[in-house]
Amino acid sequence: MSQRISRRSSKIITAVALMAATASALALPAHAAPATTYAAPPAHSAAASPGFLSDVRIATHFDLDARQMPENIALLPDGTADVTFAAARQVARITPRGATRVLATLPAPADGGVNTPALRFPLTTGIVHAPDGATYVLYATGTADLTGLWRLRPGHAPKRIAALPADGLPNGLALDRHSKRLYITDSVLGTIWTVPLSGGRPTAWSTAPELASTDFLGANGAKVHDGALWVTNLDKGTLLRIPIRHGNRAGKPQVRATGLVGIDDFAFTGRGNEVLATLNAPNKVVRIQPDGTSTTVLDAGDGLQNPTAVALRGTEVYVLSAAYTTAADPNLLRARLHRHHG
Repeated sequence: MSQRISRRSSKIITAVALMAATASALALPAHAAPATTYAAPPAHSAAASPGFLSDVRIATHFDLDARQMPENIALLPDGTADVTFAAARQVARITPRGATRVLATLPAPADGGVNTPALRFPLTTGIVHAPDGATYVLYATGTADLTGLWRLRPGHAPKRIAALPADGLPNGLALDRHSKRLYITDSVLGTIWTVPLSGGRPTAWSTAPELASTDFLGANGAKVHDGALWVTNLDKGTLLRIPIRHGNRAGKPQVRATGLVGIDDFAFTGRGNEVLATLNAPNKVVRIQPDGTSTTVLDAGDGLQNPTAVALRGTEVYVLSAAYTTAADPNLLRARLHRHHG
């Protein structure tokens, strides 16, 4: 890392390193010191579940000096991936061949984002595509003028369409295509907000205690699946299912899996309630069965560097690694899923 880049990033690195030191489970801590070398992982990891994933490879390497630490991902039908670069305040597009192009950079807060809760730097987090062709992104800055839900349309500047509390940290973003509503997890306030695709004033959908943090970040990843909103809690290491009741009311959270230290984002494999989930600090992707049991299917030996998000398009698996603490190689890993594997 160049001296110029190191000076520019020092505030982010220092603030997040201090937070990481007090957190029992890490989701978004940045690297504490720049790495001077990076050793490529072995071609095969012994942790991988035989017959479940194959053709595991790093498809794209990102630029750590440019703060390209990928946080969340949304896939297009052709295999193109749109990602948020947390510390760069950017949304970027990754082509199927691995080329990276920045689509938008969100405006920097006047105070530099030093009041962003938990992390002390502004960051882009959740991202989803909608049927109307727009892309929706979450942005946390610790300031009332910028924190919230943003919409990106081709040929237009990014626009905030829903303000969220400046003292919160909007993180996970999920779309219910049937009701055309977005659900937003707040990792600091322990709240799930809901907003229509058209934007407007958010409604607190759930403030259940299962969403609260214990000392760092609580409610995190979010997906709508089979009549419910599924959510992870990073501090508590849990996967929750919250039924979506009539009238868009939140049901009582059901704990579906526990013991998942550092759980961040997740995706359903297409086999009922089976899930692939990223464990950030442990550098793992785990397969969670409907009964709550889990098995490691990817680890650092496969190239994971603080994995933050996972997505599936057909049988293709995409995993983002942000290298927040490893400080070596933020990347996009791809693999092939075999659903017939028991």
